[in-house]
Amino acid sequence: MSLSRREFIGIGSAAVAGMALSPGLRLVDLAQARSPDEAVTSLKRWGLLVDINKCNDCNACVTACHEENGVVGHDRPATDAQWIRKVTLKDKQTGYVQTLPVMCQHCEEPPCVDVCPTGASFKRADGIVLVDKHICIGCRYCMMACPYKARSFVHEDTTDQKPHAPRGKGTVESCTLCVHRVDAGKVPACVEACNKDGNKAMVFGDLKDRNSDISKHLASGSSTQLRPDLNLNTGVRYRGI
Repeated sequence: MSLSRREFIGIGSAAVAGMALSPGLRLVDLAQARSPDEAVTSLKRWGLLVDINKCNDCNACVTACHEENGVVGHDRPATDAQWIRKVTLKDKQTGYVQTLPVMCQHCEEPPCVDVCPTGASFKRADGIVLVDKHICIGCRYCMMACPYKARSFVHEDTTDQKPHAPRGKGTVESCTLCVHRVDAGKVPACVEACNKDGNKAMVFGDLKDRNSDISKHLASGSSTQLRPDLNLNTGVRYRGI
């Protein structure tokens, strides 16, 4: 998939020069495990920062996501489920090319939730946007409402599902930020893979904690959200676009 930078970022988004990360900061922000009996709280808001200056043709994040959540393709790229995908941006004037991972942006005001007729699309108090597969009727209104094309419709029968990531033919799905891992005090699989096998371009953590690594990284340099003109206050931010 190839988009021009202007098409991708949208009106009003100024190109932001990448800045080096501050030395000594950890690239992986360790989340704190939540007891199963402990309610999700709005005192936290989970977020993700992607440094595009470090992201290249590596596909470690996509592979790790799909392995973690049991997402299997059927050699039909146009319709296969994609919880995360790599997008190529090309500056038409200079020819400069960038690649970046795009997944559910976990908006503070998610359009997918607004249009869902059954309440299947919902946002947790900590900002993670999910789909309740038990009440999703597959109408795909949420897919039309998502400005990031981050949701997929499951066309095929699903087999060998992961207990933590139930899937079903005829339902819609998207990135969960690996909520099962987050609740266990771990980072999402894409972040773990990026920092282990990739280019250390991803930082995960609590956006409301000023002492978290992601907050320190965000405070150390410029970043932007995709389509800032929509004022969705996404939980996923990018640096270097």
